Amino acid sequence: MSWKDSIERAREFDYSDSEKLGVWPLPTKILICLFIAGALVFAAYWFKVKTIEQQLSGEQAKERTLWSSFESKAAQAANLDAYKEQMQEMKASFESLLSRLPTDTEVAGLLDDIDARSVESGLGDFKLDLQAEQDAEYYVEKPIQVSVRGGYHDFGGFVSGIAGMPRIVTLHDFSIEQSDGGGDLTMQITAKTYYYQGGEQGDAQ
Repeated sequence: MSWKDSIERAREFDYSDSEKLGVWPLPTKILICLFIAGALVFAAYWFKVKTIEQQLSGEQAKERTLWSSFESKAAQAANLDAYKEQMQEMKASFESLLSRLPTDTEVAGLLDDIDARSVESGLGDFKLDLQAEQDAEYYVEKPIQVSVRGGYHDFGGFVSGIAGMPRIVTLHDFSIEQSDGGGDLTMQITAKTYYYQGGEQGDAQ
């Protein structure tokens, strides 16, 4: 049978009977096989392309992230010298401030300095009462309750003298009352000094 006859037979064949699937004409079988093969190729291509597109999208997102990181690091590198200079300045400032903090062993000498300021200011009945230490993250706070007797101007000189001390001492919660049986005043004030949590300053430097 020629190919032309096969095509003519395929045109005239009755495809309504499902039991005749096995005896369908050859051109029809070939056409169906080509259709199935094409559908399979298309499906494989479609899902493959879709997977590739998803991978491409992910890689593009990574590229944008890396590029952003590169630009940030490039800007940091361009300003590296300025950052180093700022770090040196901050380190020098920190060490300067740290040197003004007494170590635990220097607190006794600091108390003598506060006593000397009270004498210079003409105050009397100087009393000190060390309070419990307060731990902070980087330093220890040591409150000292101070009591002195004198006049307003004397108190002002005393406070100014403490403010001018080379060591860091802050003053808090003061109260002034009339002294018993006299014209002088009594001032109660809390002086707070600090020392580095790490111990000796040499360890911090």
